[in-house]
Amino acid sequence: MAVLAGKVALVTGGSRGIGKAIALALAARGAKVVVNYASREDAARAVVDEIVGAGGTAAISGFDVASSAAVNDAIRAIGKDHGGLDILVNNAGVAVNGLLLRFSDDQWAKVIATNLAGAFHCTRAAASLVMRAKTAGRIINVTSIVGEQGNGGQAAYSASKAGLIGLTLSTARELASRGVTCNAVSPGFIATDMTDEHLPEAARAKLVEQIPLARIGSAADVAGAVAFLAGPDAGYITGQVLRVNGGMLM
Repeated sequence: MAVLAGKVALVTGGSRGIGKAIALALAARGAKVVVNYASREDAARAVVDEIVGAGGTAAISGFDVASSAAVNDAIRAIGKDHGGLDILVNNAGVAVNGLLLRFSDDQWAKVIATNLAGAFHCTRAAASLVMRAKTAGRIINVTSIVGEQGNGGQAAYSASKAGLIGLTLSTARELASRGVTCNAVSPGFIATDMTDEHLPEAARAKLVEQIPLARIGSAADVAGAVAFLAGPDAGYITGQVLRVNGGMLM
């Protein structure tokens, strides 16, 4: 199943949760995966060890996507060290929740800097490499159901994820002539450390009642969608938002 053999993929925020699942899925399909982390080097190395233990190839790259300079330096090094970059997955994200009237400038800036500006920094820095991909380059942005429908107490997170959809559409148009596709994957409520932290058990039970498939999604559900968009079967798909939400938003 090595449909991504010979490809180099960078997964931002790849040390845990959805990012980890994406890194594992791409590696299982033959890609050399660069696992980005901002602070948890140990967690990123554990993902690399898991990939290598399964017969794959992986490396780590520590940088904060919110820093334009750090992103530029890191992606330049990735291109040099690994012979290029074929697949970029903008997954790194933070959630800072709070009511709009009580939300501070610093909280707003933190969310936008990581979730939206971070994806912009990485896309801009990686574009020249991805346009030189061996066959067709892929850029995949991980947005969210709340970027499509909003959610109380998540104004900044919703805005950042909605902006990511706009970035996806514009990038798709700009890079299509070079054979690069750019799509977004929009998860619903997925069982991760982030959602566990912000979703009490009572709220979780009520949420499941709103999902036609009657379950919380898994990180592997999202990773499968990303892996599809990264592969050859998605070569004529660009500028799309693939919803992975169990039917919660149709």
